[in-house]
Amino acid sequence: MYLGRKGIKPSSSSSLLLHPSALVVSPTRLRIGSSASRSTPYKSQAHYDLLPSTTMHYFASLFITIIFLISLAQLSFAAALPVRRDDATTDGHRGSNPGSGPQPKKCGTLLKRREWRMLEDDEKREYISAVQCLMSKPAQNPPIKEAKTRFDEFQAYHITIANDVHVTGEFLPWHRQMVKSYENALRNECGYSGAQPYWDWTLDTDTPETFFASPIFDPETGFGGNGVPGTYTLPPFGDDSRINATAFLGCVGDGPFKDYQLSLGPGKLVTTHCLTRGIEPANRIYLNEAAVKNTTRLPTYEQFRIELEGEPITPTHKLHDGGHAVVGGDMSNFFSSPGDPIFYLHHANLDRTWWHWQSMKSSRLYEISGYTTVDPPYTNVTLDYLLEMGTIGDTVPIRDVMDIHSEPNCYTYV
Repeated sequence: MYLGRKGIKPSSSSSLLLHPSALVVSPTRLRIGSSASRSTPYKSQAHYDLLPSTTMHYFASLFITIIFLISLAQLSFAAALPVRRDDATTDGHRGSNPGSGPQPKKCGTLLKRREWRMLEDDEKREYISAVQCLMSKPAQNPPIKEAKTRFDEFQAYHITIANDVHVTGEFLPWHRQMVKSYENALRNECGYSGAQPYWDWTLDTDTPETFFASPIFDPETGFGGNGVPGTYTLPPFGDDSRINATAFLGCVGDGPFKDYQLSLGPGKLVTTHCLTRGIEPANRIYLNEAAVKNTTRLPTYEQFRIELEGEPITPTHKLHDGGHAVVGGDMSNFFSSPGDPIFYLHHANLDRTWWHWQSMKSSRLYEISGYTTVDPPYTNVTLDYLLEMGTIGDTVPIRDVMDIHSEPNCYTYV
Protein backbone atom coordinates (compact mmCIF):
# COMPACT_ATOMS: atom_id res chain seq x y z
CA MET A 1 0.00 0.00 0.00
CA TYR A 2 1.33 3.42 -0.94
CA LEU A 3 1.57 5.86 1.92
CA GLY A 4 1.13 9.57 1.25
CA ARG A 5 1.67 12.70 3.25
CA LYS A 6 -1.30 11.94 5.46
CA GLY A 7 -0.69 8.22 5.73
CA ILE A 8 2.96 7.71 6.45
CA LYS A 9 4.07 5.05 8.86
CA PRO A 10 7.00 6.29 10.94
CA SER A 11 10.08 4.23 10.23
CA SER A 12 11.49 2.17 13.04
CA SER A 13 14.77 3.11 14.67
CA SER A 14 17.11 1.13 16.85
CA SER A 15 16.51 1.48 20.57
CA LEU A 16 16.96 -0.47 23.80
CA LEU A 17 13.62 -1.90 24.83
CA LEU A 18 13.06 -3.53 28.22
CA HIS A 19 9.90 -5.48 28.67
CA PRO A 20 8.17 -4.55 31.98
CA SER A 21 8.18 -8.20 33.04
CA ALA A 22 11.97 -8.09 33.13
CA LEU A 23 11.79 -5.51 35.89
CA VAL A 24 9.18 -7.10 38.15
CA VAL A 25 10.51 -7.61 41.68
CA SER A 26 8.96 -10.44 43.66
CA PRO A 27 7.26 -9.23 46.86
CA THR A 28 8.77 -12.25 48.66
CA ARG A 29 12.22 -10.90 47.87
CA LEU A 30 11.70 -7.20 48.35
CA ARG A 31 9.28 -5.83 50.92
CA ILE A 32 10.62 -2.34 51.49
CA GLY A 33 8.80 -0.66 54.36
CA SER A 34 6.87 -3.78 55.33
CA SER A 35 6.29 -4.65 58.98
CA ALA A 36 8.37 -7.79 58.55
CA SER A 37 11.40 -5.85 57.41
CA ARG A 38 11.08 -3.35 60.24
CA SER A 39 10.67 -6.04 62.99
CA THR A 40 13.71 -8.08 61.99
CA PRO A 41 16.99 -6.62 63.27
CA TYR A 42 19.45 -6.09 60.37
CA LYS A 43 22.27 -7.97 62.20
CA SER A 44 20.21 -10.86 63.50
CA GLN A 45 21.60 -14.36 63.13
CA ALA A 46 18.65 -15.23 60.89
CA HIS A 47 19.56 -12.39 58.52
CA TYR A 48 23.20 -13.45 58.27
CA ASP A 49 22.05 -16.96 57.50
CA LEU A 50 20.13 -15.61 54.48
CA LEU A 51 22.86 -13.25 53.25
CA PRO A 52 24.08 -15.38 50.36
CA SER A 53 20.59 -15.65 48.85
CA THR A 54 17.87 -13.36 50.16
CA THR A 55 20.07 -10.32 50.75
CA MET A 56 21.75 -10.62 47.38
CA HIS A 57 18.36 -10.84 45.69
CA TYR A 58 17.25 -7.87 47.72
CA PHE A 59 20.11 -5.62 46.60
CA ALA A 60 20.01 -6.90 43.02
CA SER A 61 16.31 -6.12 42.82
CA LEU A 62 16.82 -2.73 44.44
CA PHE A 63 19.57 -1.90 41.96
CA ILE A 64 17.42 -2.87 38.98
CA THR A 65 14.52 -0.82 40.32
CA ILE A 66 16.72 2.26 40.76
CA ILE A 67 18.11 1.91 37.23
CA PHE A 68 14.58 1.50 35.88
CA LEU A 69 13.37 4.64 37.67
CA ILE A 70 16.35 6.64 36.41
CA SER A 71 15.66 5.46 32.86
CA LEU A 72 12.03 6.51 33.15
CA ALA A 73 13.12 9.94 34.35
CA GLN A 74 15.50 10.31 31.42
CA LEU A 75 12.82 9.28 28.94
CA SER A 76 10.36 11.73 30.45
CA PHE A 77 12.91 14.52 30.24
CA ALA A 78 13.78 13.69 26.65
CA ALA A 79 10.14 13.60 25.66
CA ALA A 80 9.72 17.10 27.01
CA LEU A 81 12.51 18.47 24.83
CA PRO A 82 11.87 19.68 21.27
CA VAL A 83 13.01 17.20 18.64
CA ARG A 84 15.97 18.33 16.58
CA ARG A 85 16.36 17.36 12.92
CA ASP A 86 19.63 15.58 13.60
CA ASP A 87 18.04 13.49 16.34
CA ALA A 88 15.79 11.79 13.79
CA THR A 89 16.93 9.05 11.48
CA THR A 90 17.41 9.72 7.77
CA ASP A 91 17.71 6.07 6.85
CA GLY A 92 16.06 5.34 3.53
CA HIS A 93 16.39 2.95 0.60
CA ARG A 94 19.64 2.30 -1.21
CA GLY A 95 20.05 -0.05 -4.12
CA SER A 96 19.77 -0.73 -7.82
CA ASN A 97 16.22 -2.08 -7.52
CA PRO A 98 12.92 -0.65 -6.21
CA GLY A 99 12.76 -2.97 -3.22
CA SER A 100 9.64 -4.97 -2.50
CA GLY A 101 7.26 -2.69 -4.40
CA PRO A 102 5.94 -3.06 -7.95
CA GLN A 103 8.71 -3.64 -10.47
CA PRO A 104 9.10 -0.87 -13.07
CA LYS A 105 8.54 -1.53 -16.74
CA LYS A 106 11.23 -0.38 -19.13
CA CYS A 107 10.16 2.09 -21.81
CA GLY A 108 9.92 1.18 -25.47
CA THR A 109 11.08 4.63 -26.59
CA LEU A 110 12.60 7.57 -24.74
CA LEU A 111 12.01 11.28 -25.22
CA LYS A 112 15.38 12.98 -25.65
CA ARG A 113 15.73 16.08 -23.52
CA ARG A 114 18.32 18.41 -25.03
CA GLU A 115 20.06 21.60 -23.98
CA TRP A 116 18.30 24.72 -25.25
CA ARG A 117 21.08 25.73 -27.66
CA MET A 118 21.06 22.22 -29.17
CA LEU A 119 17.56 22.82 -30.53
CA GLU A 120 16.99 24.16 -34.03
CA ASP A 121 15.29 27.55 -34.18
CA ASP A 122 12.01 26.03 -35.34
CA GLU A 123 12.15 23.57 -32.41
CA LYS A 124 12.68 26.46 -30.01
CA ARG A 125 9.72 28.30 -31.48
CA GLU A 126 7.55 25.20 -31.20
CA TYR A 127 8.39 24.90 -27.51
CA ILE A 128 7.71 28.60 -26.89
CA SER A 129 4.37 28.32 -28.72
CA ALA A 130 3.39 25.37 -26.53
CA VAL A 131 4.18 27.41 -23.39
CA GLN A 132 2.08 30.27 -24.77
CA CYS A 133 -0.68 27.74 -25.38
CA LEU A 134 -0.69 26.81 -21.67
CA MET A 135 -0.80 30.53 -20.92
CA SER A 136 -3.96 30.85 -22.99
CA LYS A 137 -5.83 27.79 -21.71
CA PRO A 138 -8.10 28.26 -18.68
CA ALA A 139 -7.09 26.74 -15.38
CA GLN A 140 -8.84 23.44 -14.59
CA ASN A 141 -9.17 23.36 -10.81
CA PRO A 142 -6.38 25.43 -9.27
CA PRO A 143 -5.67 25.38 -5.52
CA ILE A 144 -5.62 29.20 -5.62
CA LYS A 145 -8.83 30.45 -7.21
CA GLU A 146 -7.19 33.57 -8.68
CA ALA A 147 -5.08 31.43 -11.03
CA LYS A 148 -6.55 32.09 -14.47
CA THR A 149 -4.59 29.93 -16.90
CA ARG A 150 -3.27 26.41 -17.05
CA PHE A 151 0.23 27.88 -16.78
CA ASP A 152 -0.87 29.74 -13.63
CA GLU A 153 -2.22 26.48 -12.23
CA PHE A 154 1.26 24.93 -12.16
CA GLN A 155 2.57 28.00 -10.38
CA ALA A 156 -0.36 27.95 -7.93
CA TYR A 157 0.26 24.36 -6.91
CA HIS A 158 3.95 25.06 -6.34
CA ILE A 159 3.03 28.02 -4.12
CA THR A 160 0.70 25.91 -1.97
CA ILE A 161 3.07 22.96 -1.51
CA ALA A 162 6.46 24.72 -1.50
CA ASN A 163 7.03 24.35 2.23
CA ASP A 164 6.59 20.57 1.95
CA VAL A 165 8.79 19.92 -1.07
CA HIS A 166 11.85 21.99 -0.22
CA VAL A 167 14.49 21.19 2.43
CA THR A 168 13.03 17.66 2.59
CA GLY A 169 13.94 14.28 1.16
CA GLU A 170 11.30 14.56 -1.56
CA PHE A 171 12.77 17.76 -3.06
CA LEU A 172 14.38 16.08 -6.06
CA PRO A 173 11.74 13.42 -6.87
CA TRP A 174 8.87 15.89 -6.43
CA HIS A 175 10.38 18.41 -8.84
CA ARG A 176 11.22 15.59 -11.25
CA GLN A 177 7.55 14.68 -11.32
CA MET A 178 6.49 18.34 -11.62
CA VAL A 179 8.72 18.91 -14.66
CA LYS A 180 7.45 15.66 -16.18
CA SER A 181 3.85 16.78 -15.57
CA TYR A 182 4.63 20.09 -17.29
CA GLU A 183 6.16 18.23 -20.23
CA ASN A 184 3.04 16.05 -20.42
CA ALA A 185 0.80 19.14 -20.43
CA LEU A 186 2.80 20.73 -23.25
CA ARG A 187 2.56 17.55 -25.31
CA ASN A 188 -0.96 16.35 -24.47
CA GLU A 189 -2.79 19.65 -24.07
CA CYS A 190 -0.90 21.85 -26.53
CA GLY A 191 0.37 19.45 -29.20
CA TYR A 192 4.08 19.92 -28.54
CA SER A 193 6.04 17.18 -30.31
CA GLY A 194 9.35 17.50 -28.51
CA ALA A 195 10.77 16.86 -25.06
CA GLN A 196 11.31 19.30 -22.21
CA PRO A 197 14.60 21.12 -22.89
CA TYR A 198 17.10 22.01 -20.18
CA TRP A 199 19.43 24.94 -19.55
CA ASP A 200 23.04 23.96 -18.91
CA TRP A 201 24.14 27.09 -17.07
CA THR A 202 27.79 25.95 -16.96
CA LEU A 203 28.03 27.00 -20.62
CA ASP A 204 27.27 30.62 -19.72
CA THR A 205 29.32 31.23 -16.58
CA ASP A 206 32.73 32.37 -17.89
CA THR A 207 32.09 36.11 -17.64
CA PRO A 208 29.16 38.47 -16.98
CA GLU A 209 29.10 39.22 -20.69
CA THR A 210 28.79 35.56 -21.69
CA PHE A 211 26.02 35.13 -19.16
CA PHE A 212 23.94 38.02 -20.50
CA ALA A 213 24.58 36.68 -24.01
CA SER A 214 23.15 33.25 -23.19
CA PRO A 215 20.77 31.92 -25.85
CA ILE A 216 18.26 31.41 -23.04
CA PHE A 217 17.74 35.20 -22.92
CA ASP A 218 17.50 35.70 -26.69
CA PRO A 219 14.49 37.90 -27.58
CA GLU A 220 13.66 35.92 -30.73
CA THR A 221 14.53 32.30 -30.00
CA GLY A 222 14.73 32.45 -26.23
CA PHE A 223 12.74 33.67 -23.24
CA GLY A 224 13.57 37.35 -23.40
CA GLY A 225 16.15 39.26 -21.44
CA ASN A 226 16.44 41.33 -18.32
CA GLY A 227 13.89 43.45 -16.53
CA VAL A 228 13.65 47.11 -17.50
CA PRO A 229 14.38 49.44 -14.57
CA GLY A 230 11.47 51.53 -13.38
CA THR A 231 8.75 49.40 -14.97
CA TYR A 232 7.65 47.47 -11.89
CA THR A 233 6.97 48.36 -8.27
CA LEU A 234 6.65 45.68 -5.63
CA PRO A 235 3.39 45.79 -3.66
CA PRO A 236 3.51 45.69 0.15
CA PHE A 237 4.55 42.25 1.36
CA GLY A 238 5.26 40.37 4.59
CA ASP A 239 8.09 38.12 5.65
CA ASP A 240 6.05 35.00 4.86
CA SER A 241 6.42 35.67 1.11
CA ARG A 242 10.24 35.54 1.25
CA ILE A 243 10.62 38.33 -1.29
CA ASN A 244 14.06 39.76 -2.03
CA ALA A 245 13.19 43.27 -3.14
CA THR A 246 16.58 43.86 -4.79
CA ALA A 247 15.94 40.98 -7.21
CA PHE A 248 13.07 42.75 -8.97
CA LEU A 249 14.67 45.09 -11.51
CA GLY A 250 11.57 45.47 -13.66
CA CYS A 251 9.29 43.94 -16.29
CA VAL A 252 10.91 41.83 -19.01
CA GLY A 253 11.20 44.22 -21.93
CA ASP A 254 11.46 41.88 -24.90
CA GLY A 255 10.87 38.33 -26.04
CA PRO A 256 7.76 36.17 -26.36
CA PHE A 257 6.57 36.63 -22.76
CA LYS A 258 6.95 40.40 -22.29
CA ASP A 259 3.19 40.94 -22.48
CA TYR A 260 2.09 38.01 -20.34
CA GLN A 261 0.33 38.97 -17.13
CA LEU A 262 0.87 36.68 -14.16
CA SER A 263 -2.05 36.28 -11.76
CA LEU A 264 -0.04 35.16 -8.74
CA GLY A 265 3.04 36.24 -6.83
CA PRO A 266 5.50 37.46 -6.01
CA GLY A 267 5.70 35.06 -3.11
CA LYS A 268 2.31 34.28 -1.61
CA LEU A 269 0.80 37.54 -2.86
CA VAL A 270 -2.09 37.47 -5.30
CA THR A 271 -1.38 40.26 -7.78
CA THR A 272 -1.69 40.71 -11.52
CA HIS A 273 1.69 41.78 -12.82
CA CYS A 274 4.19 41.48 -15.64
CA LEU A 275 6.89 38.84 -15.81
CA THR A 276 9.79 40.34 -13.87
CA ARG A 277 13.54 39.70 -13.84
CA GLY A 278 16.64 41.14 -12.28
CA ILE A 279 19.56 39.19 -13.71
CA GLU A 280 22.52 39.15 -11.31
CA PRO A 281 25.54 37.67 -13.13
CA ALA A 282 27.61 37.65 -9.92
CA ASN A 283 25.57 34.60 -8.89
CA ARG A 284 26.87 32.65 -11.88
CA ILE A 285 29.74 31.38 -9.69
CA TYR A 286 27.27 28.98 -8.07
CA LEU A 287 26.51 27.42 -11.47
CA ASN A 288 29.91 26.74 -12.99
CA GLU A 289 31.50 23.39 -13.76
CA ALA A 290 33.40 23.34 -10.48
CA ALA A 291 30.14 23.75 -8.54
CA VAL A 292 28.59 20.84 -10.42
CA LYS A 293 31.59 18.58 -9.76
CA ASN A 294 31.61 19.55 -6.10
CA THR A 295 27.99 18.37 -5.90
CA THR A 296 28.18 15.13 -7.86
CA ARG A 297 31.29 13.93 -5.98
CA LEU A 298 29.28 13.42 -2.78
CA PRO A 299 28.64 9.76 -1.91
CA THR A 300 25.13 9.71 -0.39
CA TYR A 301 21.77 10.98 -1.58
CA GLU A 302 21.30 13.15 1.50
CA GLN A 303 24.69 14.82 1.09
CA PHE A 304 24.13 15.29 -2.64
CA ARG A 305 20.61 16.69 -2.21
CA ILE A 306 21.62 19.19 0.47
CA GLU A 307 24.64 20.41 -1.52
CA LEU A 308 22.51 20.79 -4.65
CA GLU A 309 19.53 22.47 -2.98
CA GLY A 310 21.45 25.16 -1.13
CA GLU A 311 20.08 27.76 1.26
CA PRO A 312 18.74 27.71 3.93
CA ILE A 313 20.50 24.40 4.70
CA THR A 314 23.85 25.60 3.34
CA PRO A 315 25.56 28.90 4.16
CA THR A 316 25.68 30.06 0.52
CA HIS A 317 23.80 29.58 -2.73
CA LYS A 318 24.23 26.28 -4.56
CA LEU A 319 23.06 24.93 -7.92
CA HIS A 320 19.34 25.09 -7.12
CA ASP A 321 18.93 28.45 -5.42
CA GLY A 322 21.86 29.90 -7.37
CA GLY A 323 19.95 29.29 -10.60
CA HIS A 324 16.91 31.03 -9.19
CA ALA A 325 18.89 33.98 -7.83
CA VAL A 326 20.89 34.57 -11.00
CA VAL A 327 17.71 35.18 -13.05
CA GLY A 328 16.01 37.25 -10.37
CA GLY A 329 12.50 38.68 -10.40
CA ASP A 330 9.69 36.13 -10.20
CA MET A 331 12.21 33.33 -10.72
CA SER A 332 14.03 34.31 -7.52
CA ASN A 333 11.12 33.57 -5.21
CA PHE A 334 10.82 30.41 -3.11
CA PHE A 335 7.07 30.12 -3.75
CA SER A 336 6.16 31.72 -7.07
CA SER A 337 9.25 30.97 -9.21
CA PRO A 338 7.30 28.81 -11.74
CA GLY A 339 5.83 32.11 -12.99
CA ASP A 340 8.95 32.42 -15.14
CA PRO A 341 9.04 29.81 -17.95
CA ILE A 342 12.80 29.49 -17.39
CA PHE A 343 11.94 27.68 -14.14
CA TYR A 344 11.27 24.44 -16.03
CA LEU A 345 14.54 24.51 -17.98
CA HIS A 346 16.46 25.22 -14.77
CA HIS A 347 14.81 22.34 -12.90
CA ALA A 348 15.24 20.04 -15.87
CA ASN A 349 18.98 20.65 -15.59
CA LEU A 350 18.88 19.98 -11.85
CA ASP A 351 17.09 16.73 -12.66
CA ARG A 352 19.75 15.98 -15.26
CA THR A 353 22.43 16.53 -12.60
CA TRP A 354 20.62 14.15 -10.25
CA TRP A 355 20.33 11.55 -13.02
CA HIS A 356 24.06 11.89 -13.70
CA TRP A 357 24.74 11.28 -10.00
CA GLN A 358 22.37 8.27 -9.98
CA SER A 359 24.09 6.81 -13.02
CA MET A 360 27.53 6.92 -11.42
CA LYS A 361 26.75 3.84 -9.26
CA SER A 362 24.04 1.21 -9.64
CA SER A 363 23.30 1.39 -5.92
CA ARG A 364 22.13 4.99 -6.35
CA LEU A 365 19.31 4.31 -8.79
CA TYR A 366 16.75 3.82 -6.03
CA GLU A 367 18.59 5.56 -3.20
CA ILE A 368 16.32 7.87 -1.24
CA SER A 369 16.47 9.30 2.28
CA GLY A 370 15.65 12.36 4.33
CA TYR A 371 12.71 13.75 6.24
CA THR A 372 9.16 14.31 5.06
CA THR A 373 8.73 17.62 6.84
CA VAL A 374 10.79 20.57 7.99
CA ASP A 375 9.22 20.59 11.44
CA PRO A 376 8.72 17.70 13.88
CA PRO A 377 7.43 15.09 14.22
CA TYR A 378 9.73 13.67 11.56
CA THR A 379 9.19 10.57 9.49
CA ASN A 380 11.38 9.21 6.73
CA VAL A 381 10.87 9.60 3.03
CA THR A 382 10.62 6.13 1.49
CA LEU A 383 10.02 4.73 -1.98
CA ASP A 384 6.33 4.38 -1.08
CA TYR A 385 5.97 8.06 -0.21
CA LEU A 386 3.48 9.81 -2.49
CA LEU A 387 4.45 12.81 -4.61
CA GLU A 388 1.28 14.85 -4.60
CA MET A 389 0.58 16.76 -7.82
CA GLY A 390 -2.97 17.95 -7.35
CA THR A 391 -4.49 18.88 -10.73
CA ILE A 392 -1.19 19.44 -12.55
CA GLY A 393 -0.24 15.77 -12.91
CA ASP A 394 -0.41 12.25 -11.57
CA THR A 395 0.24 11.60 -7.89
CA VAL A 396 2.73 8.72 -7.79
CA PRO A 397 5.03 7.08 -5.24
CA ILE A 398 8.68 8.10 -5.29
CA ARG A 399 9.51 4.59 -6.55
CA ASP A 400 7.88 5.42 -9.89
CA VAL A 401 10.11 8.40 -10.70
CA MET A 402 13.51 7.06 -9.67
CA ASP A 403 14.42 5.45 -13.01
CA ILE A 404 13.77 7.92 -15.84
CA HIS A 405 14.22 5.12 -18.40
CA SER A 406 11.23 3.25 -16.94
CA GLU A 407 7.51 3.96 -17.13
CA PRO A 408 5.85 6.36 -16.54
CA ASN A 409 8.87 8.63 -17.17
CA CYS A 410 10.38 7.47 -20.47
CA TYR A 411 12.92 10.20 -21.15
CA THR A 412 16.67 10.65 -21.16
CA TYR A 413 19.20 13.48 -21.35
CA VAL A 414 21.47 14.05 -24.34
